[in-house]
Amino acid sequence: MLKVGARFVDCCSTFALQSSRAIAFSKFHQASGASCQKVAFKFPSGDIPEMPPCSFTPEEYKGMSKERMMEIRRQNCNPMTMKITYYKKPLFIHQGHMQWLWDVDGRRYLDLFAGVATVSMGHCHPKVTAAAEQQLRRLWHTTNIYVYPPIHEYCEKLASYFPDPLKVIYLTNSGSEANDLAMLMARLHTGNFDIITFRGSYHGGSPQTMGLTSTAAYKYPIANGLGCTNTMCPDVFRGPWGGSHCRDSPVQTIRDCNCAQGHCVANEQYIGQLKETFATSVPSRIAAFFGEPIQGVGGAVQYPKNYLKEAYKLVRERGGVCIADEVQTGFGRTGSHFWGFQGHDVVPDMVTMAKGIGNGFPMGAVVTTAEIAASFGKGVHFNTFGGNPVACAVASSVLDTIQEDGTQQISLDVGTHIMTQLAKLRDQYEIIGDVRGKGLQIGVEMVKDKASREPLPPEAMSEIFEDVKDMGVLIGKGGLYGQTFRVQPPMCISTEDADFFLAVFHKAIHSYMEKNTR
Repeated sequence: MLKVGARFVDCCSTFALQSSRAIAFSKFHQASGASCQKVAFKFPSGDIPEMPPCSFTPEEYKGMSKERMMEIRRQNCNPMTMKITYYKKPLFIHQGHMQWLWDVDGRRYLDLFAGVATVSMGHCHPKVTAAAEQQLRRLWHTTNIYVYPPIHEYCEKLASYFPDPLKVIYLTNSGSEANDLAMLMARLHTGNFDIITFRGSYHGGSPQTMGLTSTAAYKYPIANGLGCTNTMCPDVFRGPWGGSHCRDSPVQTIRDCNCAQGHCVANEQYIGQLKETFATSVPSRIAAFFGEPIQGVGGAVQYPKNYLKEAYKLVRERGGVCIADEVQTGFGRTGSHFWGFQGHDVVPDMVTMAKGIGNGFPMGAVVTTAEIAASFGKGVHFNTFGGNPVACAVASSVLDTIQEDGTQQISLDVGTHIMTQLAKLRDQYEIIGDVRGKGLQIGVEMVKDKASREPLPPEAMSEIFEDVKDMGVLIGKGGLYGQTFRVQPPMCISTEDADFFLAVFHKAIHSYMEKNTR
């Protein structure tokens, strides 16, 4: 630790504090909870931005060595873990508290990826932890062939967050499992087989959901997900059509738009592509359409404002049901609404969810209508761990904490602040092509140049990514070409945290440009 004034900041041998010229930023500070007011701040471009203070003291790590962990990872763990270690210099995480993580050496990081948008309330949130501990002392597990309070209390509470007729809940253990179940239900209910998803989508890695997922990195050269067809993703930045008023976001694209008020040519063109998919690639009757309200792994891709409303109508005309995958967008993350689909002014026939539902505790769910549930009753469906008492207690506490801590409002206020400030960096740097999202579901798409919109190469992405980590901030990557930085933090972050990230990200971009434009 290095003491600077009245604060302690973490330090390591990879960098040292130094002075230089000032770069102007704009800063918001949080007043009365999550509301923001604008003030000015500067940080010296040569300095490492100062990490906000944290009063929590982690336990000293006394476990196995990093070398031994890597040896076990190579020899005994799923070999894929070696491919997805994420950084050239791997992170060895020991403990977490709210928006913070500590490695085995005691170094602190601001976590803006939340275990892939999963730790919604914050690491080891005291309220959620207390609920888990209380239930662990009472009942770890029984089967839902018995009637036990936690599952019924939770299902009633979760159902209250949905509009009619979405009131029937199936509890699972993951998002892939939830999406797999939704596929089966859709086919049984409609009597049809074909399902449509977007290119660039990610809906899971099970043999069935692999068909829904339309990204080469997650595919294997075997028959999988039969009956799944991918249609063009209505991406108004990277796609063939898009303008400056298309999406429901505080930040629009840099593309020109000559559309008349209330008219979107890009939307018409993308809907035309969906119609062509109906005409050429699937039977006249289909089972379902899957879509995330905002793509997560795809890189926070947003669609034209009315796209989903028109797509749902076309799908239902062909006998299909509409399924909203809220695994990453649900539970207030988009800020303006509790569910991402509400921002599109649609009501799906099924909603799938996981990740933030349990703040990191393995859980998922499918919420649907009584009519669809009745169709599914033709056989016996049973899930040993779905609705586990501890999972239900944790998930119930998450819903309570969202209300008590005001995390949806934090998502709106802090997320909007981050995006508007990132948009200023986009206007300053040629390699930042697009900033998009809603609330704390944010994507920053990196390009070689704005004219071509060609993705920034992987080695360049890695250089910036590693630099951001070395300054104490963890973000994610996504997009079809790995060209998008993802910002999806625990929804407890403050505006001070956001400003620290913005300063770090600015410095990383500035450093990259200085090294690569000489």
